[in-house]
Amino acid sequence: MSLWKYANEWLEDLVSYDPGKPIEETARELGLDPDEIIKLASNENPLGPSPKAVAAMTAALQKAHLYPDGGGYKLRTAIADKFGLGIENVILGNGSNEIIEFIGHAFLKPGDAIVTADHAFVVYKLMAKLFGAETIEVPDPGFMHDLDAMAAAVTPKTKEIFIANPNNPTGTLVGQEEIDRFMDKVPEHVVVVFDEAYYEFLENPPDTLKFVREGRNVVVLRTFSKIQGLASLRIGYGLGPAELIDILQKTRQPFNANAIAQAGALAGLQDEEHQTKTREMNRAGLKFLEGAFEEMGLEYVPSHANFVLVKTGDGEQRDAAPGSGGKAAADELFQRMLKKGVIIRSMTAYKLPDWIRVTVGTPEQNARFIEVLKEELSATPELGL
Repeated sequence: MSLWKYANEWLEDLVSYDPGKPIEETARELGLDPDEIIKLASNENPLGPSPKAVAAMTAALQKAHLYPDGGGYKLRTAIADKFGLGIENVILGNGSNEIIEFIGHAFLKPGDAIVTADHAFVVYKLMAKLFGAETIEVPDPGFMHDLDAMAAAVTPKTKEIFIANPNNPTGTLVGQEEIDRFMDKVPEHVVVVFDEAYYEFLENPPDTLKFVREGRNVVVLRTFSKIQGLASLRIGYGLGPAELIDILQKTRQPFNANAIAQAGALAGLQDEEHQTKTREMNRAGLKFLEGAFEEMGLEYVPSHANFVLVKTGDGEQRDAAPGSGGKAAADELFQRMLKKGVIIRSMTAYKLPDWIRVTVGTPEQNARFIEVLKEELSATPELGL
């Protein structure tokens, strides 16, 4: 007898999140030199972590035998001070993804619903499924969040709305005017989650913290995985009104943010020089990649983040490609580039089988990506690439 008979019924068709392929796994499977592989699949910082963060983590290792500060006092205080809030407005997570789970624990039950954009970060839908809730995916013309349509999609069953800004995987950004108009329409029984994992890459980011200060039912998610280059530590944070954060704290496991991560995040938060250097390199990398796509005649979405969504396939011809095994064009290109030591991200899971997402790397990595991309697009015309 299958154990599925006793499991929650909504879990059976849940598709697990598929992260970017690791360098070590690629090297092992394909017999490649890991030092020759470039990974441009997971929107990581190619400069690595802040040197100050590395020093802080090295020092923290000397006390690895002790449990971490379960309340994250130093890091939460530093975050609160940076944004003009109180420590009661800050919650730490094992990555900002964990805070999405906290919000689900707090507000979702079977029969409830969340609202997202059609091409939003897939984890929102996966997390809703985990709690037996429905996901309402609102069309996003031009890959832009249609906030008016998202507000119109709210029903009494709606408990959460997720707005990734800039959005992953499209890199698009909604502005202050649209956000303000949207917030005027949201009923108080709905928690609005602004996922701002890439906000540090923006020159003039929209102000969503004003809704926190106003006491609205809003959680603003931020992470140390991107511009601070601390992805492997799994450390992020959420900002919200004190009462809402107090509710989320009750869903959190003790010591969910480890001491090494807290030390690195604190130092990284304060290292403005490293963040500025990353931002400048990213800006130059975006210009290079988008310029190359224009020269190649490829459709792409102008990005406000540290990645670009680009169309490399033609759905009408893809199914006839010999030897493709029925793969989507993006999956086929991913496999071909992988064999040459270049890891990108197929967007098939986001209902974009002709599109890939590429992270901005170092100038050398960007140049190699374009070189290999040109080789594969020229070598496989039968795929419609």
